[in-house]
Amino acid sequence: MGSGSFFDIEHISKSFPGVKALDDVSFSVAEGEVRALVGENGAGKSTLMKILNGNYKKDAGRILIDGQEVQITDPLVAAANGISIIFQELNLVDNLSIAENIFAGRLAKSGRLVDWKDINRKAKELLNRIGFDADPRTEVGTLTVAGKQMVEIAKALSRDARIILMDEPSATLTKNELDALFGIIRDLKAGGVAVIYISHRMEEIFEISDSVTVLRDGRVIATAPLKTLGREQIVEMMVGREISQTYPGRETKPGEEILRVENLKRRDRQQNVAFTLRRGEVLGIAGLVGAGRTEVMRALFGVDYITSCDVYLHGKKIQIRDPKTAKKAGFAFLTEDRKNEGLTLDFTVKSNIVMADLRKIVSGGFLRAKKENDIAEEYIKLLDIKTPSVNQKVGNLSGGNQQKVVVAKWLNADAEIIIMDEPTRGIDVGAKLEIYEVINRLVGEGKSVILISSELPEVLGMSDRILVMKDDAITAELTGDRINAVEVMQYAL
Repeated sequence: MGSGSFFDIEHISKSFPGVKALDDVSFSVAEGEVRALVGENGAGKSTLMKILNGNYKKDAGRILIDGQEVQITDPLVAAANGISIIFQELNLVDNLSIAENIFAGRLAKSGRLVDWKDINRKAKELLNRIGFDADPRTEVGTLTVAGKQMVEIAKALSRDARIILMDEPSATLTKNELDALFGIIRDLKAGGVAVIYISHRMEEIFEISDSVTVLRDGRVIATAPLKTLGREQIVEMMVGREISQTYPGRETKPGEEILRVENLKRRDRQQNVAFTLRRGEVLGIAGLVGAGRTEVMRALFGVDYITSCDVYLHGKKIQIRDPKTAKKAGFAFLTEDRKNEGLTLDFTVKSNIVMADLRKIVSGGFLRAKKENDIAEEYIKLLDIKTPSVNQKVGNLSGGNQQKVVVAKWLNADAEIIIMDEPTRGIDVGAKLEIYEVINRLVGEGKSVILISSELPEVLGMSDRILVMKDDAITAELTGDRINAVEVMQYAL
């Protein structure tokens, strides 16, 4: 490698306390190539991206562009060398305009004043280039996630990026938004830009990528053209074992009704929502992005304001005024936004696991440290959370392991009704199977799960019954043979 090639990564290694995140990683990417980078959570993908972008310092190895070694010490140096990254958590300032975000730190001045006319003109040209019809003076905070991603891409192009790193760019996109993103990637490819694309979604990888590099435990397992590999081969290389069953079966059947919700109405929406939940049931909530799935469950859990709602638990009417009363009634809510709402990133793994039920670790006003450690160790083992210790900060874990900590937190709270909103978003296939097995164990113990997911196969494969939502209303209840993709999409549209 290095001789006559475009972008070479040679023998990169990186260690953190107790963890070797990258171990002698090497591969090359050609101009105009889309390279998929895949691996389980904790395999080292994001660590490598942060080294290439200058967020982390490598312990060993070389990075070469056009055969010349470059020292990337920070993101500005990376940008100067033509490398731009689009993180899963977008790096934009919401209260600034699109143009200000694109040219942050590079606002051209005429005399002592910023030439806003020129800045906005250049920003508009970049937006037009990627087919994003927006006023460059628009405040970024008013955009959708997809719109913000377009701004990130425009920002990368404004720096004449030759290598664009995309970390789970599709996690919150609709099908139409994803199609638009793929169109942009193809245009970038045609212009000679190399793209390194991280995703857990195999269908995306095969649609947009030319080749794939598989990481496992910080090492490169294989690099090959995609046309030479099948989905099963890639998955087996990622996890080091055969994944024979995507959605594990359950022998238990739902029991009696434990929850009935009637007349749920949010102030900003007029539709009444009503549904029931049975003991030991996985109730799937399907629908397109914007259908109101998350909003209804946030309202039920007392997070968001509702005009009215009648909730009956075991036939007895209860009042849920806020998350505290919801939790006391036996509800748990695994939010889709794990970083901002599900976890406290600066706290340790053990602190996050126990925080939903502190009664278990406090006695006489004093913290029982041994009990806290024992509980955390139990769930780390149960969910196979990859962490050096219970004292590791959650913010230092991979996305999938962070999600497992959220699951552990609510399992420790002994909830009876567990609402899971996108529980496997950003999680690799091996970790997904572990989450599915946790769901099956929960319902096998008589608990009930409400599963919201944008991945239709997941809802179909895991649910005993499915409610389909559109425009903040339930448009269908599907059971038995009616649980299929055609029926769901018919009512979702």
